[in-house]
Parts: sequence; C-alpha cells; structure tokens
Amino acid sequence: MTESVGIHVEGVHFGYPARPVLQGVDMTVRPGELTALIGLNGCGKSTLLRLAAGLLRPDRGRVLLGGDDLARLSRRATARRVALLHQSAPAVPGMTVRHLVRQGRYAARGPLGMLREGDDPVVDRALRDVGVERWADRDVDALSGGERQRVRLAMALAQDTRVLLLDEPTTYLDLHHQLDVLQTVVRLREERGLTVVMVLHDLAHAARFAERIVALRDGRVVADGPPKEVVTPGLLADVLRVSGRVGRDPEGGWPVCYPDHPLAVLEYENQIH
Repeated sequence: MTESVGIHVEGVHFGYPARPVLQGVDMTVRPGELTALIGLNGCGKSTLLRLAAGLLRPDRGRVLLGGDDLARLSRRATARRVALLHQSAPAVPGMTVRHLVRQGRYAARGPLGMLREGDDPVVDRALRDVGVERWADRDVDALSGGERQRVRLAMALAQDTRVLLLDEPTTYLDLHHQLDVLQTVVRLREERGLTVVMVLHDLAHAARFAERIVALRDGRVVADGPPKEVVTPGLLADVLRVSGRVGRDPEGGWPVCYPDHPLAVLEYENQIH
C-alpha cells in the first residue's frame, strides 16, 4: 500500500473584496485520517476544501500536501496528488458511466489529452471498488441520485491520489444512500490508505464516521478534535446555533445529538458569551 499523505493548513486567510471568508485558519490532517468539516452555510468549509485541492490560492498563509507547498505546484501536478468531489454536477446526456469515470484520469493524460497505457486498469479498479462496474455501459443520466453519486466517487478514485476531498457527498440523498456513500468512503479509506476530508452538514454523520471533527464559525476554526471530545451542547450552540443535548450511542459509543430548537440571535449571543 502506498504511504498516506497528510495536509497542513498554516495561517490561511482568503476572501473577496469586502468579504473575508477564512481568517487565520490552522488545520492538520494526519496521513490516513478521516476528518469532517462542519459549520453553518457560509462559514468557509467549501472554500477550505478548494484551497486544500489547489483550486484556490491563499491571500496569506500556505497549504502543504505531504510537505509540499501547493502554491508551487501546477494544477495538473496537484491533481495527481489530491482528488476533489464537488457537491454536485449535472449529468451529461449520453455519457456512459465508464466514460465519466475515465474523466478522472485527466491529470495523467499524455500529449493531446490521450489516455496512457495502464489507465484502463485504474478505471476498472475504481468502478469495481465502488461497486458500479455492472453499470459501466449505462448512461449516467439514467441512474438514481444515489447511484450517480457512487459513479462520481469512482471518478474521483480514478485520479488514483492519496488524498480524497469530499464536499457534502450526501447532499440530496435519502438516508439509505447517505449511509451507503459514507460507509463506502470509510471502507475505501481503509483499503486504499487514503487521507479523507469531508464537508458534512449532518453532525450525526460526522460524529459517527469521522475520526476528527474540525468546526468552523465565521471563517475561523473554533473546535478541533475527536468527536467524543468536540461534540458537546456548547458546540451545538456555538457552531450550529441550536440548543440541545448530547448522549452516547449505546453500542458504538459515538456522540448522539438531540437538538431542541434553533437559537434566535439574542439566545445565540447569550449562549456563547
């Protein structure tokens, strides 16, 4: 198994004119670790993921991948090291599953964008590892939402990287397919030795499947650690702006949240001060 790769985010600032997004973010994801990013919409989770994928450059600070500064790598070189699965993408009419998964090999293509010898086995493995090889010749737009997300995951795996970044991989999926996707990610992380970072809205999923949770509020990291230490009633109020209680799963021991109601602005300010 190829050695896993870690991610180091050091003092990163990023924003747009008159709208800062990230303000001095520090984060370390250890090699082979599965980390979940949580927080309200607009707190900077997806931006942080795009910075870690090399799609954005920090205004200040740096992002290191396996010790290498992403600012010094080309987009193609970065894509050979880290794969990003975006929130969603429209299906291309008439595109088969195999054709879509082969798009994940773009960073390894030779002159004139031609696939290299050895690319097809990588694609076949990605299809097989995600369990979609039986759909290889079907049109992507004929699949259900959950099936399509599996195919998109196979496309990310076809990049054959050591780091996998997932931006809200369970969005728009029913509970069955949410669990199916997350359990597949956990299995692939173990089998392939991947370093995985996921943006998740569901704190219950983050608490159950992630080894570490990094919580963001207003562009800053406000909590970072194992779910059993991080998931508290204070986190619910401070980060997610809901009141509630936290218990433990009787079998697995992971935190289980029991939210009561959303906090109004005044309640929220009283809770955190």
